Amino acid sequence: MRIIICGNELATATAAAALAWVGHQVTWHLLNGKSWQQLSTSKWLASEPQLMERLEEAIHSGRLQFMGSATDVPQDILWLALSPEQRDQAVEIVLSSATQLSEAAVLVNNSTFPVGETEQLESLMAQSGRAVSLPDLIEEGRAWDSFTRPARWLLGCDNDNAEATVREVLRAFNRRSDIFHRMPRRAAELTKLAINGMLATRISYMNEIAGLADSLDVDVEYVRQGMGSDSRIGYEYLYPGCGFGGPSFSRDLMRLADAQNTTGRHSALLDRVLDINEQKKEALFRRLWHHYQGKLEGCVVAIWGAAFKPGTARIDHAPVLPLLDALWAQGAQVQLHDPAAVPALQDKFGDHPQLTLYASDPMDALQGADVLMLVTEWKAYWNPDWQTLASALKGKLLLDGRNIYDPGHVASVGLHYRGIGRRADPPSGE
Repeated sequence: MRIIICGNELATATAAAALAWVGHQVTWHLLNGKSWQQLSTSKWLASEPQLMERLEEAIHSGRLQFMGSATDVPQDILWLALSPEQRDQAVEIVLSSATQLSEAAVLVNNSTFPVGETEQLESLMAQSGRAVSLPDLIEEGRAWDSFTRPARWLLGCDNDNAEATVREVLRAFNRRSDIFHRMPRRAAELTKLAINGMLATRISYMNEIAGLADSLDVDVEYVRQGMGSDSRIGYEYLYPGCGFGGPSFSRDLMRLADAQNTTGRHSALLDRVLDINEQKKEALFRRLWHHYQGKLEGCVVAIWGAAFKPGTARIDHAPVLPLLDALWAQGAQVQLHDPAAVPALQDKFGDHPQLTLYASDPMDALQGADVLMLVTEWKAYWNPDWQTLASALKGKLLLDGRNIYDPGHVASVGLHYRGIGRRADPPSGE
């Protein structure tokens, strides 16, 4: 099929690459004067496994082209993968694309817009019932796999012909079993927001339990294992930590809050979930403050991980941002390692006098450090050389914001371990 894809987002790039990969003729409409040359240098794009390779392959084959002038060949699909802030541009795109679409063309809204927006966009089209909602469900850090091997598609659709068209477009990614969940368009839009709201609630609830476990001198890992073994609960998103972040997750939660407010409802639960998350972003700093009794002037803090999750270069709403602000306000020096997010940190903070960045060997960040904070659980951090690490840390303190280390093992090498609801100290005399 002939497809016009609009946007500058990760979802846009992934859809463009994947659809061209399986044989569709894709025309990519980059917005706001952005060029492919500019976008191709983005660290967040380059850090996605396989994605850049597939994009370059599609461009080279000619199946992926970039929007120039209007095409004379009628297009079958108008695919919108825009950011929530680009609603006005979505209207302009639909209106300006009218002459380029075939009579049976389908508008696929892959953007996270307010509930009901797909219907509004369809009202701008000549065809009735030809706009569908296909919420963006890709995961940063594994965007290619989550699009090409999806667990499910939420298809908001009120027209059988439109459903058949979308199924054909995505047939290559729906072969093993039927993973389409068709529902009304508004239901699909709300379901996407509700999913992330539930995931955020699980994380925040587990963080509340971790705080309680810490107060009661209970290792929260026992509690997590016991809860997860209950088939009604399961283990997914049941890990306490120092807060979640990311552009998509955070924006979806705000969209869910907005949906509540526009209907005259107020979600005390969602407010509490967001509050708990912001408080947890301060967890590592509070533990450091307590350990040094507030005397952090001149303290050298090594941080492992800045990206909001492993596998991405983005730091949007990441827990490391308020942590850095708090440390700098107290006069601490920070030595930070991240394998992908250093460019994003440089763009945000420039040459900050209290920040030194490393991107190759994590151990470089430990030189002269008093304490190590683990903020993002990149795989390179899971099994360090413990003897070297313990010797390097002058303050003998490790703060684990993701609970990836075994407290007893860390204590056995002579370090004080503080996690989220977990703790251990070296044997007496060390």
